[in-house]
Amino acid sequence: MLNFNEIREMAMKREELFSPFACKSNEAIRLNKEEKENDIRLDFARDTDRIVHALSYTRYIDKTQVYTDSGNDNISTRMTHVQFVSRAARTISRALGLNEDLSEAIALGHDIGHTPFGHVGEYILDELSFEKNGTHFAHNLNSVRVFTKLENNGRGCNLTLQVLDGIMTHNGEMVKAEYRPMPKTCEKFLEEYHMCLQDNSKIKNIRPMTMEGCVVRLSDIIGYLGKDIEDSKRLKGFDIDTLPQNVKEVLGTSNAQIMNNIILDVVKESYHKPYISLSDKMYEAIVDLKNFNYENIYKKAIDDDKRKEYKTILYTLYDVYEKALNRKDQENHINRIFLNNMSKDYLENTSDFQKIIDYLSGMTDNFVEKEYRKYK
Repeated sequence: MLNFNEIREMAMKREELFSPFACKSNEAIRLNKEEKENDIRLDFARDTDRIVHALSYTRYIDKTQVYTDSGNDNISTRMTHVQFVSRAARTISRALGLNEDLSEAIALGHDIGHTPFGHVGEYILDELSFEKNGTHFAHNLNSVRVFTKLENNGRGCNLTLQVLDGIMTHNGEMVKAEYRPMPKTCEKFLEEYHMCLQDNSKIKNIRPMTMEGCVVRLSDIIGYLGKDIEDSKRLKGFDIDTLPQNVKEVLGTSNAQIMNNIILDVVKESYHKPYISLSDKMYEAIVDLKNFNYENIYKKAIDDDKRKEYKTILYTLYDVYEKALNRKDQENHINRIFLNNMSKDYLENTSDFQKIIDYLSGMTDNFVEKEYRKYK
């Protein structure tokens, strides 16, 4: 008779070949204990499945990466971005003898808390949150909230601490030449999470607890630098010949070249080391390309009129939902679509402010615009 434990034990045996700096599955920590009966998967592989089966994961497909309403189906969404990040993270992790399952879970879940309208929507919700509640909104913190408080009708997914920490600390907008893991307990993780909610400037200082988390943090950059260039070029946003000369020489000009050159550099500089690093030459080229993309892509992708429109949409809907909750309007979508499906624990222990932010932040670009047309 087949013994599932034997299959799990063989998988654990294979992990003995990992680098001494890898996070092995027997080190996995869950915030809530659970049984592992009749399951051949190790903990981090189980987390990956929980992430890809989450409803929030499905909604990646209609969430902005850089360009909203581009009219071109070949332009990246959050869904394609997390897949690029996952592929880069798995490739680096395999080469360095790290835990690919952990890297993949972090990569696929890292942007789950993104709002509609991409980073512009995030900035608007942060502003709204601070005005209404004195707290900050950040997509990495919201990703943790989605997986701990919102998925499964408000019961959460009970992901491992290592995955949640990698998601919280993934912020690829802040490039560094070296990424060193910092071991943590559950208490330390929660302390950092609440600290960043109160002061989101602290986000840039928190570090992943695992090497795999460090890999994903750098892979987030790898996953968007070149692809954003190709998307912009496809939309005739700029001439590729205007790229800085050192970027062309060190990184290349296509997404494939840029991803491959950074990955090879990371592997070379990090091999047999307890940290993830870049060569000086590669680090400087990445910084130059990031600055170039910011000026030539991100600042121009959404104009001021669109920003004002998105702010009007989110602020208007916040007021609509606040009135609906006060009136106990069961026909309003915040009740009919969202809250009526949530657990008793969520309903009783979540403020009206937070319920509205949870609902708004989980919307896709298309759905939030439909809601605005319905209620404006």
